[in-house]
Amino acid sequence: MKKLLVGLVVVVSIYAKAQQRITLEDIWVKYAFANKSAQGFNTMKDGVNYTEIGESDGYNVISKYQIKSSNKVSELVNAKDVKFNAKSIEINNYVFSPTEDKILLTENVEPIYRHSSKADYYVFDIKDKTTIPVCEKGKIMFPTFSPDGRKILFVRENNIYIKDLLSNKEIAVTTDGEINKIKNGWGDWVYEEEFSKADYFTWSANSQYIAYIKFDESKVRDYSMDMYKGELYPEKYTFKYPKCGEDNSIVTCHIYDVNSFAANKTVNVDIGMETDIYLPRIQFTNDNNVLAVQRLNRLQNKLELLFVNAKNGESKVVYTDEAKTYVDITDDLTFIGNKGFVISSERDEFNHLYYYDLTGKLITQITSGSWDVISFKGYDEKNNTLYYISAENGAINRDLYSVKLDGKLKKRMSPNDGFNDADFTTGFKYYIASYSNANTPPVYELRDANGNLIKVLESNIALKDKLKSYELSKKEFFKMKNTDGTELNGFMMKPANFVEGRKYPVYMYAYNGPGANECNNNWEGFEYMWHQLLCQEGYIVVCVDGRGTLARGRQFKHCTYLQLGKFETEDQIDVAKYLGTLPFVDKSRIGFQGWSYGGYMACLMISKGADYIKSAIAVAPVTNWKYYDNIYTERFMRKPKDNKKGYEDNSPVNHVKKIKGNFLLVHGSADDNVHLQNSMEMAKAMVNANIPFDFMIYPNKNHGIAGGFTRYHLFSKMLKFVKENF
Repeated sequence: MKKLLVGLVVVVSIYAKAQQRITLEDIWVKYAFANKSAQGFNTMKDGVNYTEIGESDGYNVISKYQIKSSNKVSELVNAKDVKFNAKSIEINNYVFSPTEDKILLTENVEPIYRHSSKADYYVFDIKDKTTIPVCEKGKIMFPTFSPDGRKILFVRENNIYIKDLLSNKEIAVTTDGEINKIKNGWGDWVYEEEFSKADYFTWSANSQYIAYIKFDESKVRDYSMDMYKGELYPEKYTFKYPKCGEDNSIVTCHIYDVNSFAANKTVNVDIGMETDIYLPRIQFTNDNNVLAVQRLNRLQNKLELLFVNAKNGESKVVYTDEAKTYVDITDDLTFIGNKGFVISSERDEFNHLYYYDLTGKLITQITSGSWDVISFKGYDEKNNTLYYISAENGAINRDLYSVKLDGKLKKRMSPNDGFNDADFTTGFKYYIASYSNANTPPVYELRDANGNLIKVLESNIALKDKLKSYELSKKEFFKMKNTDGTELNGFMMKPANFVEGRKYPVYMYAYNGPGANECNNNWEGFEYMWHQLLCQEGYIVVCVDGRGTLARGRQFKHCTYLQLGKFETEDQIDVAKYLGTLPFVDKSRIGFQGWSYGGYMACLMISKGADYIKSAIAVAPVTNWKYYDNIYTERFMRKPKDNKKGYEDNSPVNHVKKIKGNFLLVHGSADDNVHLQNSMEMAKAMVNANIPFDFMIYPNKNHGIAGGFTRYHLFSKMLKFVKENF
């Protein structure tokens, strides 16, 4: 009898362990399911050694190791030596100088927008063991070593400065910077958000020239947000935000000669007479005297590459890419010695790599086929080989490929289906490979240029073992056709204890914005665990990428041009219809959730899709495109005055009377991206139409609605709403 009881206890304990339940506290308070990355592994300039932070006698230590053997070569920096005025400086974040005799250290980071922040920075001399601040006049932005390692360029209070590390002197490159008026070297809000770049300056390889963009925001209208900090009156935060059809910053390009002794060291670049343009990228070619400037028209359907004489600012157009819709901006432009350049384009209906000479004459189309190159990873000049990530293996996957400059000897280097990426070391001898799939946390590996495994940097084995304690649902991919016969990619997660013959409620979610996918064969971290929790609660989770998304060619992506929301909503309604035909789905209990563009979709689904959606949750949604920024919206919709029908037909505020179901609207009061104005206008329209809804505003929170217990609070509210209404 005693043995039987012991056996039962063992069985029950094993079963209990296998049946652990996921909680919101686990996900958003304890971050129990956070995966690790290969942070701290920094390859060195020689391409055969790397550095890593360890610990010795209670101090952080940066040590040097051989890549191939992992043998320790030497200890480079010990935190006990890194002090300024007797104050210890953290070495958690560091960047080597180009000569690798110094490191740049960061403290007291203060985020600004999506890609910008300011902080205190220090330079530590490895040999002399001395530490100096880059600036003692306040926090700075974008400190960047000159290629010779002797100077650091940075931005402070909208001006550009140079710190001479030999003389310890600070030199002002610009002096006209002014908050909400003139920005030097720092992109305005809309450039940072929509061109994914905040720092707008670059060094020439010989450290002689600095090229930078000046943004004159004087005519850009202000947007203000109240910040609630417990004071008697709210603090007002005001910044420049150009909405659709409104004035942009006037941008100009300049080149500063560091070595010149002339009084006027700055040359103005000839970018043409038209001022209503964008300059999304600048970079020096392999010729120190030639700057490459990318010029984009306001409609964003004509991209030109200008070559600029650094000495006098004269320019000429060497390359043009035009489209009837729009041209994307990337960081793919790469110069091949002094022979030519590689650039990507959708000119043949799929995104591919092209090789041009320096006069703009096409030498060869390097890649081709009915699939998209997603990103260009670099060119190995010694072996005449290019590396890129593509979706050749299907839109839900990403793979690393190599190919010769002439387009021959293409080779897939990814051993497994899923999401693969690569960061190459200097000289392209090795690369850090990252891999995950829909149900497997990421693995980071060090591989040689032929793809051979050298070592595993991070396997996330602890997380994998932890997940074994839960009865998880498998993410399964499927395909379905919409009404017009277009095949769409989707995935479904059923409850782990799924019972045949039972009908289940469905939690649909999507983003479906132009060129952005959610249906991917990759690890989705916290989102994945949130969906597992929903499955645990008895819901089927479904996501489908409709028309307009990425990796299926130009026609599929650009078909939403001038009518954002139309085809996307039709496709998501078709998904709901399809789900309603499945024997295990309760078609009366299909709900939809989305964030940002997905929140826009949720607003349209609960209104235009009211016959098929019972309830919806819209987080930080756009509700009328005229309220959003001009670079993003005009790229797909043109200006409101030129496309009134496109703007109005698919704006949720114009369809609120169709709402029948339960609706939760959520926004952060300090959302600098999708302004609270959007949800306020939606709320006003619903009140005017006497449509009931739930509304939650998170004080002082931006587009990410995070920090402290905020995510826990938000997802608790969402879970309660789902259980009561989906």
